[in-house]
Amino acid sequence: MFESFTEKAIRVIMLAQEESRRLGHHTVGSEQILLGLVGEGTGIAAKVLRSAGLNLKDARAEVEKVLGRGPGLIPIEIPFTASAKKVIESSTEESRQLGHNYIGTEHLLLGLIREDDGAAAIVLKNFQADLGDIRNEVIKMITDMSEDQTVGAGVGGGSSGAKMPTLEEYGTNLTKLAQEGKLDPVVGRNKQIERVLQILGRRTKNNPCLIGEPGVGKTAIAEGLAQRIATGDVPETVEGKTVITLDMGLLVAGTKYRGEFEERLKKLMEEIKQSGDIILFLDEVHTLVGAGAAEGAIDAANILKPALARGELQCLGATTIDEYRKHIEKDPALERRFQPVKVPEPTVDETIGILKGLRERYEIHHKLRYSDEALIAAAQLSYQYISDRFLPDKAIDLVDEAGSLVRLRHAKLPDEAKDLDKKLKEITRQKNDAIRSQEFETAGELRREELELKTQIMSLVDKSKEVSKAEMESGASAGPMVTEADIQRIVASWTSVPVEKVSVDESSRLLKMEETLHGRVIGQDEAVRAIGRAIRRARVGLRNPNRPVASFIFAGPTGVGKSELAKALATSYYGSEEAMVRLDMSEFMERHTVAKLIGSPPGYVGYTEGGQLTEAVRRRPYTVVLLDEIEKAHPDVFNLMLQIMEDGRLTDSRGRTVDFKNTLIIMTSNVGSSVIEKGGKQLGFDHDDGEARSSYGRIKSLVDEEMKQYFRPEFLNRLDEMIVFRQLTKMEVKEIAVIMLAEVTGRMKAKGIELMVTENFKDLVVEEGYDPSYGARPLRRAIMRLLEDKLADKMLAEDVKEGDYVIIDADPMGNVAVLSRHSDLPKDQPLAFPA
Repeated sequence: MFESFTEKAIRVIMLAQEESRRLGHHTVGSEQILLGLVGEGTGIAAKVLRSAGLNLKDARAEVEKVLGRGPGLIPIEIPFTASAKKVIESSTEESRQLGHNYIGTEHLLLGLIREDDGAAAIVLKNFQADLGDIRNEVIKMITDMSEDQTVGAGVGGGSSGAKMPTLEEYGTNLTKLAQEGKLDPVVGRNKQIERVLQILGRRTKNNPCLIGEPGVGKTAIAEGLAQRIATGDVPETVEGKTVITLDMGLLVAGTKYRGEFEERLKKLMEEIKQSGDIILFLDEVHTLVGAGAAEGAIDAANILKPALARGELQCLGATTIDEYRKHIEKDPALERRFQPVKVPEPTVDETIGILKGLRERYEIHHKLRYSDEALIAAAQLSYQYISDRFLPDKAIDLVDEAGSLVRLRHAKLPDEAKDLDKKLKEITRQKNDAIRSQEFETAGELRREELELKTQIMSLVDKSKEVSKAEMESGASAGPMVTEADIQRIVASWTSVPVEKVSVDESSRLLKMEETLHGRVIGQDEAVRAIGRAIRRARVGLRNPNRPVASFIFAGPTGVGKSELAKALATSYYGSEEAMVRLDMSEFMERHTVAKLIGSPPGYVGYTEGGQLTEAVRRRPYTVVLLDEIEKAHPDVFNLMLQIMEDGRLTDSRGRTVDFKNTLIIMTSNVGSSVIEKGGKQLGFDHDDGEARSSYGRIKSLVDEEMKQYFRPEFLNRLDEMIVFRQLTKMEVKEIAVIMLAEVTGRMKAKGIELMVTENFKDLVVEEGYDPSYGARPLRRAIMRLLEDKLADKMLAEDVKEGDYVIIDADPMGNVAVLSRHSDLPKDQPLAFPA
C-alpha cells in the first residue's frame, strides 16, 4: 500500500496514527491525516497549510471540537476509516495525473481536498481556508519545484523528494548540502581531488576508490568534490552532476524476503541511469561485498559490476587499506572496475592548515575562540603522543574536545550562585525534616526562604548568561579563548602523559627527585642520580623524542635495591606502582615464549589477546618497564629490545605499532655480581669520596667486561647507561631495617596498637639479617622471625590487644621481649624487661 510513498509521506501516516492514539480513537480518519500533514512540518503540504493559517495546536483543538475524544482503549494496529482509504486512493490518482512515480505529502493533501465531505474538509472550512486556493497553491509549488530540478537542483533537493524516491530514501545529496553551506570546508587535498576528477572524466571504468588509513580525510575528499561541483570549479565532464552518498545499511535494512534487496538496488540503479548525472559515493565501499547476500541470492557487488564496467553507474568509493585488501582485492573482477586513489596521512604543517580552515565552524558551534597556538599544539601534540590514530582526525578531535572543556568551564554556576545553592539544599533538607516532624508552621517559613533563594539563583544565572551573550555579540575580541594549555590538558587526560608546562611545584619536585627516591632506596647514589638526570631531561623536552625516556641496565648482586628503585620511581614520579610493567625474564627463556611479549602469531592460541609487553604499554604509554633478570631471557628477546631502545616503537602480532617513546626502560641483571662482591669492601664508607669513586669506576669497568661476555655489542651500545649497584654496608642495612620496621608499625597502628622498637632491637635485627652476599632480603626474614611471629603469638593469646602500647626490646644475649601496657592500666606504670 505504501511502497511508492516518500519518506515524508510515510511520516505523515505515522503521525496520523499517533494523533489518533492521543485522542483515544480506534481508527485513523481523514482528520488525523490532516493533523499528520500539519505536524510533518517540512513537506509541500505543511508549507501550504501553514500559509493557509493552520498550526498544529489550533488544528488539534478544532479536530477535538468536531469529533470529541474517544474511549481510550486503543488496539495495537489502528485501521483506516473508509474516508482515509478514499484519501489515499485519491492521492494515488493525483500522483498519476501529474506524471509522478511517487506519492508525497502534496499528493496526500490534494487527495484530502478531493474528499470535500470528510471531517478534514470541515476542519479546513472552520479555519476559513478555501479548498480551491489550497489546491492551486499545491500545484504551483509542484510546478516550481519541477523547474528547479530541471535547472539542476539535484536529487532529494525538494521538500517532497521529487523524482527519485529510492535515492532520496537511501541517500544524502552532498551537492545540495554544499550549496547550502552545510559541509565543512576542505583544506588541501587538491591533488587527490584532481585525481578523482581525472578518473571521473574517463569513458569507462570511471570509478575512483579512495584508499587510506582511518581518519586521514577520505570522506572529506568526497565532500570537497561536491563543493567544487556546487561552485562550478570542475571540468565539463563532471559539471552539473550530483554527488549522493548511499547508506548501504539502510538499503539492506528491512529486506526480510528473498529478492527484496535486489529489487531495491535495481530501482536505485534504474533511477541513476535515467538521471545520467549522479555520482554515487559509497563510504566503506567494501560493504558492497556480501551486502544482501543470502542462500541462492547474489550480493550488491555482483549486481553492480556490469554497470560499473560499462560506465552506466559512476561510483566514488572510500575504504581503509586493510578492508580494501581483505574484501576488494580478493575479487579481481570488482577490483579492476575501481581505480585506486591513495590518500596519505597529512603532515603536521598540513594538519595545522586544515585546523585553521575548520576553526570558524568549531568557534560557532562552541561559541568561543581558538588561538593559533592551540591549533598548532593540537597538530603537534596529537602527532607526538597519540600514536594509534591518524592526522587530521586525532587533531580535530583534540580541538573539538578542548572547545567542549572550555565551554563547560564557562557554563558553570557563578560562585555566588554556588553558595546560594548550598544554602538552598540545606533549607530544603530542614523543610523536609520539619514536615516529617509535623512542624508545619516552621516548614511554611522554610518554604518561603526556599522560593526566595531559587529566585535569587535564577536571577544570577540569567545575568551570567546575558553577560556571556553580550561577550559573544560584541565581536571577535570577546568570549572565552581555547589556549595551548587547554589542548595540553586534553592530551594529558587521553594518554596519561604530562605534556603541560612544568609548574613551580613540579620543578621543585624534579630538582628534589634524588631526595625522594632515597626515602625508599638506601645508598646506590650513582643509580639514583642517573634516574634523576633522565627524568629531568625528558620532562623539559631535551631528550631525543624518538627514543624512550631512558634505557638502563642495573647490574649488581641480589637484594641491593635494583627492583626497589624501579618501584620507587613508579610511585614518586609516575603516580603509583601500577604505572610499572614488570616482566620476569625467566619466563621467556625458551624461543617459543618470546611471542608472549608481542602476541601469538595468527592461528595460535591467544592470538586475540595481544602481547604482555605491547598491550600493557599500548594501554598505558607513560610507564616504567622493568625487565627483571634480563640475562635469563632468550637471545631473541634482545632482537626486540634493539628496536625499542633505538626507535621507541614495537609492532605487535596484529600489525599495530606500539609507542615506547614515553616509557623508562629498566633491565636488572646479576651479571658481574661476583666481581662486585670481591671488590665490595673497597666500595664502602671506609674510604673518602675520591677513593670510593675510584674504586667504583674500577669495578664498573670490570663489570662492563663481564657484560660483554653475555650481551651483544649492538645491545649494549643502545643503552643510555649501565649502572653498577654496589653491596650494602651495615650502616645502610640499618637504615633499611628502620624503613621495614616502620611498615610493621604502620600495620599495627591500623589495628589500633601503638608499637615502638628500641635501638637494641634494631641492632639485633641488623646483626641477624645482614649478609653481604644476599643484600637486604635476609632483613625481611629476620623481622618476620624476631618481631612478627612474637607479636602474632601475643595477639592470639590476647596479651596484646587494640588500644595497647607495645615496646619491642632485646637484651645483649639476643633475647626479644614484647612489653605491653594495656589500655586499662595507668600510663605512668613502667615497662620493664622480664627477669
